[in-house]
Amino acid sequence: MNKGIEIAHGKTKVLYESPGQPDVAVIKQTDAISAGDGVRRNEIAGKGRLAAQTTARVFRLLNLCGLPTHYLSGGEDDDQNEMLVRRCNMIPLEMVVRGVAAGSLVKRNPGMQRGAILVPRMLEFFVKDDANHDPLITPDEIVSRNIAQPPEIAAMSEIARITFEILAHAWRKRDVMLVDLKLEFGRLAGGENQGQLVIADVIDNDSWRIWPGGREDRMLDKQIYRNLEKVDDEALNYVKSAYEQVTEMTGNFPVMRPGMIAIFAEKPEQTAEVNALSQALGQLGLPIVRHVASAAKTPGFVLQLIQQHDASFARLVYVTVSGPDGALHAVIEGTTSAPVFEAGGKEPGAVALRCAKVLGLEDTVMFGRTLMVQTNMRSAVLQADAALNMQPAPPPPNFG
Repeated sequence: MNKGIEIAHGKTKVLYESPGQPDVAVIKQTDAISAGDGVRRNEIAGKGRLAAQTTARVFRLLNLCGLPTHYLSGGEDDDQNEMLVRRCNMIPLEMVVRGVAAGSLVKRNPGMQRGAILVPRMLEFFVKDDANHDPLITPDEIVSRNIAQPPEIAAMSEIARITFEILAHAWRKRDVMLVDLKLEFGRLAGGENQGQLVIADVIDNDSWRIWPGGREDRMLDKQIYRNLEKVDDEALNYVKSAYEQVTEMTGNFPVMRPGMIAIFAEKPEQTAEVNALSQALGQLGLPIVRHVASAAKTPGFVLQLIQQHDASFARLVYVTVSGPDGALHAVIEGTTSAPVFEAGGKEPGAVALRCAKVLGLEDTVMFGRTLMVQTNMRSAVLQADAALNMQPAPPPPNFG
């Protein structure tokens, strides 16, 4: 990958300029592994390749779900462990999302049961300061030190929670528990959306705790390296083997599973409803087929279409726009083993979200998009409430 002068050098990665692209940078991940703020440090041949692949796959998944990240391309091919990213002004914080009690959380809270599920997820901020071992910092302190403002803290918290749930979903599909996750954020340094808050840095096997089968003794993450009593070639090869397993498992994180939404309308006059529903489904990236087929006038045609679709699509959801008697919905519901939703008279976005939830059970990209839609819906309500309360109250009635 074409790169310019070195911008910054961290413990496990190097940042370079991208020639001719002032708003873009190149991240190169190295073979280094460290613990204890760099007190323990080793090289594992090939680790940079594994880290770059894992990071690229995680960021591609997050991009597909609609989350804001700095990732553009690279990391997986023969590109010297390098990724192309949007250049950011990094916020000097590490944010940890915790889904299970482990690590420093348990050490700081002796009464907390190790391995306990944390619901809601716990969020913690740490200042990036190796000399002082990245101390914990409160949101109020972040504001008082002018590191970030309250709206940014709220945005980072929301984005971090969604990111954790998306990756937890991806790992659950592989019978692995995501215990916690470390994220860093930056503000885009230039170009389109300059100043926007995005997930930045890297997300690789050094960024989380993962326990296959929910068992800590089967961990596959960096904690293996931290726990080593003796660091020799055999131990480092064991660590590398775990990283190789993780990279292989993340291989299809960003892959959507094929699915189909089949929309059936009872009569031609319902075309406008079908088009509105199609648009809502399209915004979620859901593929569709559409038919007009009457349960009363063309029952054989309805049954034929259902048989064809059931035989053609492994993951299928039917949506009906029935007449007042609901006959079309009843016929399809009684014929197919696939889920069937009635959309007649309902808000198209709500119907589309129900379809996405069904397909999202096995598709992490669709699961993530569903979370994003729900977040945007909540945000719209809160913004409407804020706008309403900014308006002056109407004057009291004059009964005089």
